[in-house]
Amino acid sequence: MISELTIQIRVADFEKGLHWYTTLLQRTPDLIPHNGFAEWEILPGCWLQVAEGIPSEGSGPIRLGVTSIEEERSRLMSELHMDHFEIYAREEVPSKWATFADPWGNRLGFFENMNE
Repeated sequence: MISELTIQIRVADFEKGLHWYTTLLQRTPDLIPHNGFAEWEILPGCWLQVAEGIPSEGSGPIRLGVTSIEEERSRLMSELHMDHFEIYAREEVPSKWATFADPWGNRLGFFENMNE
């Protein structure tokens, strides 16, 4: 039985990556077990790991649920200087979503459930 989940994202410059993901997640890491590696517990038992290394191509996106995708878009465009953040929706889908990339090409995104 699966009891926990880790997702690892690699960044070429760890210090810049640590700053970028700290800004994205709006908090410092829960763990920095060694140089070049940081972890955030996103939900109980679900960890996002940022590690120094060569980013993987073609993976993702990893989408995180938010309460207001428009507010998050404004925040990231201001704080992380993103110039492209398009929000998508379909009439038959009860969610809005967006996909973007970190400075190392890792594909990320947000989604907002509209029925909550």
